[in-house]
Amino acid sequence: MSSMRTHYCGLTTEALLGQTVSLCGWVHRRRDHGGVIFIDLRDREGLVQIVCNPEQAEVFKAAEAVRNEFCLRVTGVVKDRLAGTVNNNLKSGKIEVVCAELEVLNPSVAVPFQLDDDNLSETTRLTHRVLDLRRPQMQNNLRLRYKVTMEVRKYLDDLGFIDIETPMLTKSTPEGARDYLVPSRVNAGSFFALPQSPQLFKQLLMVANFDRYYQITKCFRDEDLRADRQPEFTQIDCETSFLTEQEIRDLFEDMIRKVFTNTMGVELPNPFPVMNFSEAMGKYGSDKPDMRVKLEFTELTEVVKNVEFKIFNSAANLPNGRVVGMRVPQGGSMPRSEIDAYTQFVAIYGARGLAYIKVNEKAKGREGLQSPIVKSIDDATLAKILELTGAQDGDLIFFGADKAKVVNDAIGALRVKIGHSEFGKNAGLFDDVWSPLWVIDFPMFEYDEESDRWTATHHPFTAPKDGHEDWLETNPGACIAKAYDMVLNGWELGGGSIRIHREEVQSKVFRALKIDADEARLKFGFLLDALQYGAPPHGGLAFGLDRIVTLMTKSDSIRDVIAFPKTQRAQDLLTQAPSEVDEKQLKELHIRLRAAEPKVAS
Repeated sequence: MSSMRTHYCGLTTEALLGQTVSLCGWVHRRRDHGGVIFIDLRDREGLVQIVCNPEQAEVFKAAEAVRNEFCLRVTGVVKDRLAGTVNNNLKSGKIEVVCAELEVLNPSVAVPFQLDDDNLSETTRLTHRVLDLRRPQMQNNLRLRYKVTMEVRKYLDDLGFIDIETPMLTKSTPEGARDYLVPSRVNAGSFFALPQSPQLFKQLLMVANFDRYYQITKCFRDEDLRADRQPEFTQIDCETSFLTEQEIRDLFEDMIRKVFTNTMGVELPNPFPVMNFSEAMGKYGSDKPDMRVKLEFTELTEVVKNVEFKIFNSAANLPNGRVVGMRVPQGGSMPRSEIDAYTQFVAIYGARGLAYIKVNEKAKGREGLQSPIVKSIDDATLAKILELTGAQDGDLIFFGADKAKVVNDAIGALRVKIGHSEFGKNAGLFDDVWSPLWVIDFPMFEYDEESDRWTATHHPFTAPKDGHEDWLETNPGACIAKAYDMVLNGWELGGGSIRIHREEVQSKVFRALKIDADEARLKFGFLLDALQYGAPPHGGLAFGLDRIVTLMTKSDSIRDVIAFPKTQRAQDLLTQAPSEVDEKQLKELHIRLRAAEPKVAS
């Protein structure tokens, strides 16, 4: 293998019995057992037990001095472990290596934490990331990430896709998230931006006749961070020409299925279920519903328009209001404390309360129902609610009543929380399976009340459904896009669309977004020009690599599958970035810093 070692520690097995091996690795643990010293030596493939006997005086003396995380080279003979000491959890668990030579390649200072400690704070882990990455779990995560990228490359390569790099220094187009800006030294006062995605360049590559492109590339967004967000993240970015929406979906669905099969031995459903956006929002309040959870919304907006209960009727009569019920089978057994906790939970999403009805005995009508709101709802409406929700004795119905966005966000999150709770799992409301889904037929635009304008649901380069082009100017809210998202277990894995390939349609979309001709020319002139040179019909998709691997590893955060991630405050605790720079550098970049805002005493 090399002059320093013959085998990996974790791959040293009974197949090597009686042979002399040389191993290199780190001391995972040292144990002194009455005159015999055992060292668990660890490398990237796992552990092996090294035995240091007192008869080997020099070896024994060296072993007495070693401590955790020392880097060692060991030479010895592979022997069977004594009966009763076999460790079936290790590949090397049937053997041990009797040490003949022990060389300390590099000692280690005392480590700030034990590598097998599972209760480490994220701050500790990210500050000492190099040590954190030595932990078997992190080693496995990053190796799986590598395997995923290799499977993607093999699949796309076989289908004639070629890997083309697009620029990291590009033009600022602040249509989506905030750009990270890079000042130009040679062009004073001008800035590059780091790419939020290679979207426009991959479209230009289609116009340039590269036909099938992919890239596994970094993207940058200066946005507020959550568990599934990072300021820099990795996309599997793909684009093709001359394929329909269905053909693109089929191609990438097959890719994800193969990636899961070949890296994890998991067989995803074939085909993936397909759901349109309006059904997803209607039933689950989310465009990325977790289909493992067996709870659905029941639309009640029309039913409660005239009830006495003010919260229901006022929401039902709002122009963008919505009232839904969500039946929780066997939910009547929930203690009041749990319901109160859920009420607090939905408040995070803007809900002003959480109405509910416990169905004790349906046959008794009003008398069989338990809730403070029942007295303000007439018998006919109560009967209709029970009928539509399908409620049975022992069930609980939660209600959401507010602007549609608040209802969707709050009750959608509540649905997932109940499904994933102990109660939900015990009541059979959660299936622990891999549950993929295509969500299609997104609206082209969303209305932003604050700025009184339409904004692109995905991005401004998504094509409308055939026949919807004329609505771009007359009724943007009715336009449906040729867009599609792949969802897995409630996470968006990737999304894409058929792109606009005609300049006149692209200009119409810009006008619908209140981007006038001058602004469009300034920001996107190069694209509008390119579309006039016989641009082919094209479309594509981008997957979040970090998200895919996070799901596969069942990690809590994408930071567990990125070698050197940032914190939620977009800081790197290992290198202490971002950091201040000296005046000389700023001067060269033609930048003068404003005085920091004085901190207001709280």
